[in-house]
Amino acid sequence: MTDERRRTTLPLFPLQTVLLPSSVLPLHLFEPRYRQLAVDLLTEKVPDRRFGIVAIRNSAVREVETLDHVHAIGCTALLGDCERLPDGRFDVVTTGERRFRLLDIDRARAPYLVGTVEWVPDDQLPPAAAEAAALLAASARSAHRRYCESAWASDAWAPPPLDTPPAELAYLLAADCLLPLTDRQRLLEETHPLRRLRLACRLLAREAGFLTALRAVPAPPPELLDLTAPASLN
Repeated sequence: MTDERRRTTLPLFPLQTVLLPSSVLPLHLFEPRYRQLAVDLLTEKVPDRRFGIVAIRNSAVREVETLDHVHAIGCTALLGDCERLPDGRFDVVTTGERRFRLLDIDRARAPYLVGTVEWVPDDQLPPAAAEAAALLAASARSAHRRYCESAWASDAWAPPPLDTPPAELAYLLAADCLLPLTDRQRLLEETHPLRRLRLACRLLAREAGFLTALRAVPAPPPELLDLTAPASLN
């Protein structure tokens, strides 16, 4: 079995948001099982400081117990800056890396959930797709600029580098937009880089249109209001 499809195990952190590859997600860990996860990551009991984030399907779910409670496609998170507070809580910063498909959940192996996963690779783009990719990238960047100019102060955002590969560009553009969970999950699940870039362009244009029509700065969607609330399962 190739590395792209091989199975492995990951600690799991279910959240009411979607982590996208290359995007940054700060977390506040206060529940004992996730404090233990942070310790295990820092001491390398869990190798490579990596764990998996999966989005909860329904905000009414208070405890993830089965595969039906979460979306099947998630993203690995690399633990970056980590501050342990005097009372044992942690403030951490994570970066999204690699998509996976969750195959099963083990609730007994550790204080936190552990999942068996397989990696989800992107479709390969043929060389002939370079021109189409460049046109889509230009359109997506334009929609991103319109959104950010309406939503954020000029010093609060910056366009991705011009040499960003098409496979990563959609994720970086979407990271600046307060998209609903369902839209972020669609981006995460799309394996064709050009279709993903086209989807990001449509979503950003839609949100930019809303901002222009409403003349208002967007409020975070409910799943992003407070990651420390009980509904986050943290």
